[in-house]
Amino acid sequence: MRKGAKRKASQKEGAKPELESHREESKKTTSRAKRVKASKPESEPEYIEDKRNLEDLWKEAFPVGTEWDQLDSVYQVNWNFSNLEDAFEEGGKLHGKKVYLFGCTEPQLVSFKGESKVICIPVVVAVVSPFPPSDKIGINSVQRESEEIIPMKQMKMDWVPYIPLENRGSQVDKLHSEIFILSCTQRRAALKHLKIDRVKKYEYCLPYFYQPFKEDELEQSTEVQIIFPGEPKPIFCEFDWELDELEEFTDKLIQEEELSEDQKNTFKEFVKEKVREAKKANREAREARKKAVEEMSEETKAAFETMRFYKFYPVQTPDTPDISNVKAPFINRYYGKAHEIL
Repeated sequence: MRKGAKRKASQKEGAKPELESHREESKKTTSRAKRVKASKPESEPEYIEDKRNLEDLWKEAFPVGTEWDQLDSVYQVNWNFSNLEDAFEEGGKLHGKKVYLFGCTEPQLVSFKGESKVICIPVVVAVVSPFPPSDKIGINSVQRESEEIIPMKQMKMDWVPYIPLENRGSQVDKLHSEIFILSCTQRRAALKHLKIDRVKKYEYCLPYFYQPFKEDELEQSTEVQIIFPGEPKPIFCEFDWELDELEEFTDKLIQEEELSEDQKNTFKEFVKEKVREAKKANREAREARKKAVEEMSEETKAAFETMRFYKFYPVQTPDTPDISNVKAPFINRYYGKAHEIL
């Protein structure tokens, strides 16, 4: 064999390991390339809207006098009370003032989602005053024989400081609050353990206010509520001792078969007694008011004279009923009318 042939063969054999080595490197590179995963595209950042500092203020004010089984329906609607929040901002009606807030509801027939329905509209009343407007609650209804004015603590209600969201982590006693809300600590879960009359009392509650410089509605009234325990059914009516003549009033009830003839005299005596009680109550109320004014300090007199009531309705939004036609200044029989509706 020629030397040249051996050399070529030897070169071919020497080239084999180099070729194999190149193939292995190529495989490794390809393998590494396969293992590299494509990076995920960056997701859009989520923006969570910060809660407003007074966002839950309207919910914290207990809706006095609302039936317990209606409370859930009040909060099912996404009511907007940004007007109440704005009132505490600089330039607002309540900015820098000591304010006492209580809630209530007004059942109204309104248009909502294309149909007319009765909805409990939440309302917040703001009382601008250097001291609590009252520590009492009035309890009254058509079904009750007489009105009750009792300490609100008997109904587990009291004025408590409202803590804005940004201050919730602070100690309450170290905060100087200028906003107070009428709160109720009665737990709904415990209602089943109460007597029905006690539960109903909450539905008849009205925030009480006594204005010593203004003659009370009751002092001026000449009407008495009559609930006569007649047979076979009780008689409910109103008697005005200035406008009604008792004999005619009684005869009319007999004609309408509301009262039997044999109960006539008993009924008349019953009405006379109620009239005497009402006149006595009116007289005592006038005397008490006069005495209260005489004993009042000049500072307290000035506070009563400058006290202001603001009534806040929810702001109209696409998610809430149209309440533009049902807003009214009247608060309740004790507070009378608000100085301003917002």
